Amino acid sequence: MSKELFVYIGSYTQPILFGNGNVLNGKGEGIYIYKMNTDTGELSHVSTTRNVPNPSYLVLSPDGKFLYCVNELKEYEGRLSGAASAFAVYPGGELRFLNRLATEGADPCHVNINGCVSGKSTHVTVTNFTSGSVCVFPITLDGFLGEPSRFFQHEGKSVNPTRQKGPHAHSLIFDKDEKYAFVPDLGIDKIVLYKTEFEGRGLAISESSFDSAPGSGPRHCVFHPSGRHCYAINELDISVSVMDYDGAGGLVHRQTISLVPDGTDKSGSIGADIHISALGTAVYASVRGLDTLYILNVEPTGLLSLQGTVPSGGKTPRNFALTPDGKYLIAANQDTDNLVVFKIEASTGDLKKLLEVQVPTPVCVRTYFM
Repeated sequence: MSKELFVYIGSYTQPILFGNGNVLNGKGEGIYIYKMNTDTGELSHVSTTRNVPNPSYLVLSPDGKFLYCVNELKEYEGRLSGAASAFAVYPGGELRFLNRLATEGADPCHVNINGCVSGKSTHVTVTNFTSGSVCVFPITLDGFLGEPSRFFQHEGKSVNPTRQKGPHAHSLIFDKDEKYAFVPDLGIDKIVLYKTEFEGRGLAISESSFDSAPGSGPRHCVFHPSGRHCYAINELDISVSVMDYDGAGGLVHRQTISLVPDGTDKSGSIGADIHISALGTAVYASVRGLDTLYILNVEPTGLLSLQGTVPSGGKTPRNFALTPDGKYLIAANQDTDNLVVFKIEASTGDLKKLLEVQVPTPVCVRTYFM
């Protein structure tokens, strides 16, 4: 029996105040579930999981049995905190709510899970953007979130007087072997390093960090499939940084490539998301404001060159996903309430727009074969 490709979309369901001072009136109803026809790229709606406040970022467990999301809130149960929610994934892709816990910090914006290497997921990690912190939850045998096992508060600031008055942890990514975790912090211009301890409390602080260029604002990063290179998208200066990785937590800067040509008006534009193809031959990035997807060729040395660009098909491509079969890119355009499916040309990595569907205030896209 062939597997089916399911697409999960997180959305903003409530008004939210962003770090740049703008307020977005979320129109979403929760977590949207679609099925994709992998021959045509067509999306068909399966169901919507409602009563989930601001499920802005999602992650599926490697075995596909559970889904976890952040609830991007400034206040939860009367305290300065957002929340994280756990769901069981039923046959047919639908979700059943398990539990929800505070993340100990405001505006959680990213969630991740271990287990891609060991095959056993033991911890969920959450980064709190506004308060600049990392919260770690153990996972029970039946998929529930346990009370936080670790909490780390970042400190510091950087040169941008509006956006970098304090720490703003934006994401957490593991290296290929899941021995180290890296947290790009937009507010302090650092990628903060943690050691993993999945047989214990999940993460342990390391004294090391990678210093990004002042005012760059690192947001997300991805590792090359070889494990030897790391690519970070910088929100504030709209660039991608290339670093060599030594496999033991050490990053060395090799290149920074601007996504915006000299002379282009950058006002109102910021870097958003970054992903790499399964073969490691192309890096894709999105920029909000310019509402553009960028295709970057990966050289044998790991360095990048700009291959081309394509409009995202809407406004504010906050997040996008590459399907596991490498055939499609699905972009979530937050401010025009649409998902756009692009065909990835196998030989070049170029993108061709195929179709779009309406989804209110989409924020995050995740795909999984079941």
